[in-house]
Amino acid sequence: MKIICLLFQLFWLGWPATAAQPCKIGVVDKTNGWPVPLVRLTTTNDISLITDNAGLVAFDVPEFMGRETWLTVSSDGYELKPDGFGNRGTRFTPEPGGSFKIEIDRIQPAKRLGRLTGAGIFAESQKLGECAAWQESGVTGSDTVQTAAYKGRLFWIWGDTNLPAYPLGIFDTPAATTSLKPLVSLKPPIGIVYDYVRNDKGIPRGTATMPGKGPSWVTGLVSLPDRTGKEHLVATCSKIPELLKAGEIGLAEWNETISRFEVVSTIWRRSAAEPEPPNVYPDGHPAIWKDPGGKSWLYFNGPPNMKCPATYEAWKDRSQWQSIEAPKSFKTSAGGPDVVVASGAIAWNNYRQRWILIFQQKFGKPSVFGEVWYCEAKQPEGPWSPAVKVATHENYTFYNVQIDWQLSSADESILLFEGTYTTTFSDNRLKTPRYDYNQVLYRLDLDDPTLAPARSE
Repeated sequence: MKIICLLFQLFWLGWPATAAQPCKIGVVDKTNGWPVPLVRLTTTNDISLITDNAGLVAFDVPEFMGRETWLTVSSDGYELKPDGFGNRGTRFTPEPGGSFKIEIDRIQPAKRLGRLTGAGIFAESQKLGECAAWQESGVTGSDTVQTAAYKGRLFWIWGDTNLPAYPLGIFDTPAATTSLKPLVSLKPPIGIVYDYVRNDKGIPRGTATMPGKGPSWVTGLVSLPDRTGKEHLVATCSKIPELLKAGEIGLAEWNETISRFEVVSTIWRRSAAEPEPPNVYPDGHPAIWKDPGGKSWLYFNGPPNMKCPATYEAWKDRSQWQSIEAPKSFKTSAGGPDVVVASGAIAWNNYRQRWILIFQQKFGKPSVFGEVWYCEAKQPEGPWSPAVKVATHENYTFYNVQIDWQLSSADESILLFEGTYTTTFSDNRLKTPRYDYNQVLYRLDLDDPTLAPARSE
């Protein structure tokens, strides 16, 4: 039977063909020539290829080689002008080993720099023989990032995390460290090499195992000094026995000896007497501010809803936690309905001499949870300027936005932010390969004229 099959292959189908070298397609921002990651190129028979962090695609579709080919071009925040039939795309004739460039218009202030987590960050480039030195982390998806500078390194944690071996990955907070300035450049192509906490098999592992059913999530990550000057890496840890609903919340501290977070006190545990968690506790992205009197304050969330003195002792002492009445919505610079805040983060910028708020809109358009806005204020508690939209995601979610102020200098006219790019909370069933459920980084140039309406003077 094997001989018959072999003869059928050789004499009916022909000898096995040698795979043709792919054609290189690069997508660049028309205004500056920078590579644009996360651009979908789709043929007329619905084959889609997605640009990697270098803005490249290895076009290796045999049926189109040597033929004039139409590619529909689509990308959140970027576009090509439509033709007379409303189609946005371009024609080219792919040849093995050939090269083709597409210039695309950016229609939002934020410039997409690339994906920070997951697998295949330079997969298309590597098919073309480029970026060969890039090494895979062993992680395929990462939810909700938190970052803190700790003992001369940047310390990173994420929420639920996907691994290659099975659909269920890590549900108790993977962690990693990098140098304090892990980005070689603030323009694409970019990539960060994370030094993950791993198990004895070399696989990234969790670092915040609370007893009981469900994931263990960590938030409010910050490094604080105690009264002797000793540095403590602390956070809030929650046990999630039901979907998006905590059953227990505690304060946790990093134990370097075992590379794990350990709960040092319980804030709340669900009971008949206390069925819901407290309204205010250390949660979200923190920021530290020194007031005119020289006292340092620790703020949480954006806009902030809580503060306490920026010390280890005050963080542990609930009597020193102060509630802040944070605005739930903002007027926009363009007028129209106010935008409602889902989540956000604040950071000080020396160039603007202002506090900057980046927040994700709740129930926005064209995406329900994927619209990102910018505000400014003279004080961390506001009042805040009208909001300017800086990034959009068509029927895609971009949540738990973090300002990556550590990755650039506060003296520069540059602000970096990242968030979780995912179809969760949308009705989109077309997940973007490799990008979905991962952290995507954006850059704002703070001297961009489109941000002028948000500049509080």
